[in-house]
Amino acid sequence: MSPDLRVLVVARSVGFRPAASAFWAALAWSILAGAANFSAAVAHAAAPLATVNLAGAEFTGDELPGVLGRDYIYPSTEEIDYFLGKGFAGVRLPFRWERLQREPSGKLHKTELREIDRIVNTVTGAGGTLILDVHNYGRYRGERVLPGTPTEQAFLDLWRKLSRRYQDNALVVFGLMNEPHGIPAADWAASAQKALWAIREEGAQNLVLVPGTAWSGAHSWKGSGNADALKVLKDPANNFAFEVHQYLDGDYSGTDPSCQSPGVGAAALEGMTAWLQETGTRAFLGEFGAGGSAICLRALGQMLEHMHVNADAWMGWSYWAAGAWWGDYPFSIHPRRDGETAPQMRILEKFLNAAE
Repeated sequence: MSPDLRVLVVARSVGFRPAASAFWAALAWSILAGAANFSAAVAHAAAPLATVNLAGAEFTGDELPGVLGRDYIYPSTEEIDYFLGKGFAGVRLPFRWERLQREPSGKLHKTELREIDRIVNTVTGAGGTLILDVHNYGRYRGERVLPGTPTEQAFLDLWRKLSRRYQDNALVVFGLMNEPHGIPAADWAASAQKALWAIREEGAQNLVLVPGTAWSGAHSWKGSGNADALKVLKDPANNFAFEVHQYLDGDYSGTDPSCQSPGVGAAALEGMTAWLQETGTRAFLGEFGAGGSAICLRALGQMLEHMHVNADAWMGWSYWAAGAWWGDYPFSIHPRRDGETAPQMRILEKFLNAAE
């Protein structure tokens, strides 16, 4: 059977709709690439991409590169197994660019690569999705990624190298950059477009998550200029989504465990949802989190329900956060020493079960 015919058979067998062509193209590509068997690929494509941020490798950003095990840590295999066992479909892995690439456009550091490879193999070997998250806020050692600068060239170099390394694994997702800010929307859009082209020029067809500037807030997507700047983004592989973040405290920063109201999360996503549906694009909520109060738990539930109902626009989400070094961080859903489950997990699990 020809590749084109096999793509059509795969798509039709799982309910192909023209509006979701990029979605099914990615599914078919993953099957033909041999990254997963048919049933596993169908399960991933049919369900929301419900994942968790396993933080630690981005910690102590004022100590660069820092010392592994003292200043930062990568998630253990046991931690990954725990969250996959809970029903999460994968892991978003935050890491610092300066640790992986110690010099601009230099070689990728062997120790960091070994850790990232271990996590990629653990997650994807179990059928999960691994999201690479360059957790750098649009900067390298404080220098912003701006069009025509050496930092932009280094940014493109990083993604060329990562694309070569992981392009044969369709379960690896490329998160271009965590929360760029202090960069005009048009400038960031230009750099993001170049990075997307660089990835495709290397032959990688992986899903790419493209953030906006201004911390990539869903609530401010239009007011920040992201909507206008990024609506013209072009992907030769037609396999990208916009990554946005949304917290629920008074200024949407995620620095306060309180929540404005039970409806704050769903309300903050409404404008983004309408824009996605108008433009025929999709988004991934790469970070969201809240404290464990009754109001916050209701807000989390309503926010997740909004994405569930509007699954044509929202392809998935990643809760912030888990990780062994969080201590008493109020958003953490990491297993507790006393054996108690974080209250946020009870809300998340309802939607993990709905995705099965």
